[in-house]
Amino acid sequence: MSNVEVSHPREGVTQVTLDRPDRLNALDAAMVGELSEALREIAADRDCRVVVLTGAGRAFCAGLDLQGYGDGRPDDEALEVLDRQRSIAYLTEQLHRLPQPVIAAVNGPAAGGGLALVCASDIRIAATTSVFKVSFITAGYSACDIGVSWLLPRIVGAGAAHELMLTGRRCDADEAARLGLVVRVTEPDDLLDAALETADQILANGPGQVELTKQGMWIALETPSLLAAIEFENRQQVITAMTADSRESAAAFLEKRTPTYHRR
Repeated sequence: MSNVEVSHPREGVTQVTLDRPDRLNALDAAMVGELSEALREIAADRDCRVVVLTGAGRAFCAGLDLQGYGDGRPDDEALEVLDRQRSIAYLTEQLHRLPQPVIAAVNGPAAGGGLALVCASDIRIAATTSVFKVSFITAGYSACDIGVSWLLPRIVGAGAAHELMLTGRRCDADEAARLGLVVRVTEPDDLLDAALETADQILANGPGQVELTKQGMWIALETPSLLAAIEFENRQQVITAMTADSRESAAAFLEKRTPTYHRR
């Protein structure tokens, strides 16, 4: 049985659902492999313009499956464990580098690796039932794992991130919204509709314009100066201004109609 369900709730939107509800969608070798493959296929899918990432059942993702990762490899071989660690952490890289924006629809607990998947997404919407927790430090590991030490401070600020990382405490949906970890909190039954509403707003913009904006926003977080960021933005503005979709957007505005984009 597949551990990752890929569906298409509407044109241009791909929904990726972590599907091990009996294990709170905890990450094992099979799920990591299937999710990585799904993200590879999505990255190459020009028909997909927005990704919604969520979990089946009552959890988003409880992190690493502590009852057994299931890859059959020994835990006491350092290089084997490093290979495993890299394969898990690569999920963060994939989400981060997808050309499509990723909306995390957090339907329940997001702990450890689950929190990493949330942080690696571009937009985060949470149900009232969601809970966020670093988990790594309370499980006997460094809290700095799967990209969280880089991502979380950039989302909520260094002070809040340090406190969450060093204590490993739980953070509910309302606090997550106050910290800026999520942009919206909804009732559980409204979560996917809220995610699709945000997806619709993204779909109203040109595909190339959205791709370069996502790329530009993440690159800006690594850019050392304002002048360097502005020079990078200048190039992105010129590229997007010279596309056919840019001309279509202007024409549709003047003609008071919905634009039709072709990513060119």
